[in-house]
Order: sequence, then C-alpha cells, then structure tokens
Amino acid sequence: MHLYRTHNCSALRSHDEGKTVRLSGWVHRKRDHGQLLFIDLRDHFGVTQCVIDVASPLFKQADGLRLESVVTVTGKLVRRSPDTVNPKLPTGEVEVQIGELAIQSDAEPLPFPVNTEAEYPEDMRLKYRFLDLRRESVHANIMLRAQVIASIRRRMIEAGFTEFQTPILTASSPEGARDYLVPSRLHPGEFYALPQAPQQFKQLLMVAGFDRYFQIAPCFRDEASRADRSPGEFYQLDFEMSFVTQDDVFTAIEPVLAGVFEEFGGDRAVTKPPFPRIAYDDALAKYGTDKPDLRNPIVMSDVTEIFRGSGFKLFANIIAKDTAARVWAIPAPGGGNRAFCDRMNSWAQDEGQPGMGYIFFRGAEGAGPIATNLGSDRTEALRAQLDLKDGDAVFFVAGRPETFRPFAAAARLKLGHDLKLVRDGVFEFCWIVDFPMYERNEETGKIEFSHNPFSMPQGGLTALESQDPLTIKAFQYDIVCNGVELSSGAIRNHRPDIMYKAFAIAGYSAADVESRFGGMLNAFKYGSPPHGGSAPGIDRIVMLLADTPNIREVVAFPMNQQAQDLLMQAPAPVPPERLRELHIRVVLPPQKEGKKPG
Repeated sequence: MHLYRTHNCSALRSHDEGKTVRLSGWVHRKRDHGQLLFIDLRDHFGVTQCVIDVASPLFKQADGLRLESVVTVTGKLVRRSPDTVNPKLPTGEVEVQIGELAIQSDAEPLPFPVNTEAEYPEDMRLKYRFLDLRRESVHANIMLRAQVIASIRRRMIEAGFTEFQTPILTASSPEGARDYLVPSRLHPGEFYALPQAPQQFKQLLMVAGFDRYFQIAPCFRDEASRADRSPGEFYQLDFEMSFVTQDDVFTAIEPVLAGVFEEFGGDRAVTKPPFPRIAYDDALAKYGTDKPDLRNPIVMSDVTEIFRGSGFKLFANIIAKDTAARVWAIPAPGGGNRAFCDRMNSWAQDEGQPGMGYIFFRGAEGAGPIATNLGSDRTEALRAQLDLKDGDAVFFVAGRPETFRPFAAAARLKLGHDLKLVRDGVFEFCWIVDFPMYERNEETGKIEFSHNPFSMPQGGLTALESQDPLTIKAFQYDIVCNGVELSSGAIRNHRPDIMYKAFAIAGYSAADVESRFGGMLNAFKYGSPPHGGSAPGIDRIVMLLADTPNIREVVAFPMNQQAQDLLMQAPAPVPPERLRELHIRVVLPPQKEGKKPG
C-alpha cells in the first residue's frame, strides 16, 4: 500500500465498500457524538468522512487533533446508514472506519477558520494567504483560473496562433503608467524596466515574420490598486496578427472569448459572435461611458432642443449661456412615482450633486416641477421621443457632457439596478470602436494622443495631413463584458512616415520619436507588415466568471491595496552592502512631523 494514500478524498464511492483504503489530508471538521468521533478529511480534491469509536485505542489521539493538522488514516470503507447519507458530498454515501492514524504535521491554533466562508479582514487573509487558499471558494477560484488559462491556450493554438515568450528585463516603455525599475550591477547607474506589456516585442515579432503570436503574459505597472485591477502585476492574453484588418482581429478572438465564457459560465448566456460594435462617441452619448454594461437596457438621450427657450429656466439658461452645454435624459421605466424620484434626488445629493430633476408620468400628464414649467406640449414631445409610458419617469442632467458624464453613467446604473431592469445570468459582450486619435488638453490647450499613440489613424497619412486632428479616428478598439473593459487593442501604425506625422501633431519632433521609440521605428524601416492585436486581461476574465467584484479573489498571492505583499513581507529594505553592489544610495522622503520611524 502507498505510504500516504490509495485514493484522494473525493474518489471513494459505494462500489468501493469493503476495501481497505488510505487517505491523507487536512482535518477539516471534527464532530464528537459521544461514542463516535467523526473527522472530515480534506485534500485538494474533496472531503471524505472518517469515523472512530470511543473504544479504539486511537480515540484519544484522534480526539486531540487540531483543525488543519495533516494526517494519514487507514481503514475499512463502509456504507453510511441511510439517515446519515450526505447528498451534498460526492463521497457522501461512505465513510472510513479509522484503523490506523499517522500525524504528518500538527497545526497550531488558527488565526481564522478555513472551514467557513465567513468574511475576515483582508490584511489578515493576505498575511495568512496559504490558509485563505484552503477555503473552498478561494480554492475553487484559483482552480477556475488555471482551467481558464488552459482553455485559452488550447483555443489560441487551434486558431493558428503560436506561443512565444518575450523578455521580462527590458527597457522603459511608453505605455503610460510608471515602470518598475531594476538596477543593473554590471552597468552602474543604469536600469532595466519590467514590461508594462509586451507591446513592442510582439510588434517586433510581426516585423520578424511570425504571423500569429500569443502569450499568457505577465505585465508590471507601478500604479494604484482598484477592485478590478491588481497593483504591481497582472496577466493578459497578449496576441498579435499580421496582414489583418480590424475585422480580422475581431473574427479571430471572438470565438475564443465566447467559447471560454460558455465553457466556464455555467448556465449563463453568452453573446454569440459577431459581438455588437458601438462607436466611441455613441457609447458616451447613450451610456455615459466607453465601458457600457449592456445588461442594463436604459439608453440616455440628448433632449437639449426640447429645453431650449423653454419655461424651465434653469436648463434654458444653462443652454443659452454655454454653446457646449447639453441636457441629457435618463429614462426610468417603472419609476413613475414621487417616492422613487425623491429617493433618486437624495442619492444625487449624496453623490455631491445639487439634486436631480425629474418628470414622472401618471395618466396622460407629466408630473413634477419640471413638467409644470416645461409645459404640456414640450413634455409630450419629450415623452414621445423617449417612448415613455404611464408609470415611467425620466431624470435629467445638464451642463457640459465631459463634466456630468461620469455622474450620468452612475445614475443610469443605479436606475437599472434599483428598478430591477438589469438582466442576470448573462455575459453581454461588445466592441467599442472608432476611438479619437487625439484630444485637447484642457489645461494647456495642446493636442495630445487620446490613448494609444501607436494606433493607425483612420485615413492614414492623408487624414493626418488634411483633417482637423480632433476629428481623426483611430483603428483602436476595446472589448467590454458586463461593463468591464477586458482589453484595449488596435491596428498598429506600421509605417515610419505616418508615425513621424502622427507624433508631430502631438508636439514631438522627429528627434524625439527616434530617441524614445528608436528600436521599433528602426525595425519598421526594414519592411513591416500591417498588423494588429489586443490583450484581454486574464484576471478580469476570471473575475467575471467567478462572479466576484474583487480581483484579489482570483489571484493566488495578491498584494494589498497599498501594493504590499503581507505574506512575504515585500517590499522590504535590503542590506547596505547589496545597495553598494548596485551603486545605489537610498534617499528617503522627509519624515512627517510627529511620525516616528518604524
């Protein structure tokens, strides 16, 4: 018999009755029923109930076991009596009568129990992450992550992509976030950077003649934590393709994403390819965001002209004084009563707004102060434009869209949830396309890249030379699922002449371009294929499939929100001699008054 186990703790069934078996695992639970002691033994695979009689010479040893001690039990497998069968366990019809017991490792008293899904402070969970990972839900999330990655890898290979690895120690990149820097011992005063993304390398692979690349790529960015973004590092499905249009990229990746979500989404419906495409400008106008949650059916509308010159002077004056000002309407199907409207108004005030105007419809008339001042004809025109019915309401925001848009988007989401309009049990995908190539910096008045400087402008060099830069769109796209941006991507600017001109519009000289992006630019001068790709985030995909709002629930060893690894105690000081080796001197920031060194 094997030293530790003949079966795992999920393998035994009633047809194994009578066998002498050996199991190893953690003591998950203990239940003392007087004459009998029950021990639930857990390993990676599952749980098996073991039982020992008070008359057994091993009873005292078994009774003294602490939870999470690691033991090996040997004994006869028997059927449970019908009244003790546990249908929730795959092994619930059987139990092991303990004949031998070996303690492999005693556990000290636990900082928190792992046999419950109760909530505990995040810092405690991260400090003892090895214990937290034993909890059923977290363990399942990490296994889900592994299975999702394996599925993605298989699907990408079947789609004709080849997996390549790109460097981890590299040069600083223009991705937009701060780099993590690594000092060079051999080159004093010089630094490597950990890659924010394999962007330049994957493009260079296309220039080198490889056709379809992918990688489950680690990325490193020194940026703040959010619920949907890990500080420090994350993983993405990085891919790139040669001789492709935007449509080709969509056609290649949609079956992969849809297939993964169908495979692991349970009975949740998934958008069938081709995914809907929404222009960036339309997304902002209809949903207030470029990451719309299409499970929510509410669509906003511009109703500026209905209020222009109207008797509702607050909005009429805003429009008259500022030609850039607009009035947006946010429909609320089923929200047509004063109590609900007043609650929304109070919520708006809690969000830092002066309030939120509304009209609600009962019978043939619109009710509320706005309807009274707007007049029946304009109120009816509004009702017809928005297709509102008796029992519906509509809320309004006014001003410059770039100022009120985030609040309008939040209001749309709140209305959808409060009125129970958001569809559950679905994954709604869409592409956001036609991003602007440039934007104007409000503070400096200068033209800047709006997002990705390496995207191909729609219209190419002709557009750059003849159009107002603020009207130029890029072959740039995001893929969004349930309001979560999974990735950005683009058809790349692969021509040096277009690159020089694109950067010149944003204020970069040719010398600037050559000094900052010389490696890739030089490669393009020797023949580069048209190419494009994207990089859906692995962490966010698993977060959606696991139905958790916090990305740290799907990462095995995450940092906390302050970018600290509490388990391994990183970051940490290093000995002075190590700093001397690296030719580094630490200059700490001035200490705040009253703060003592730790």
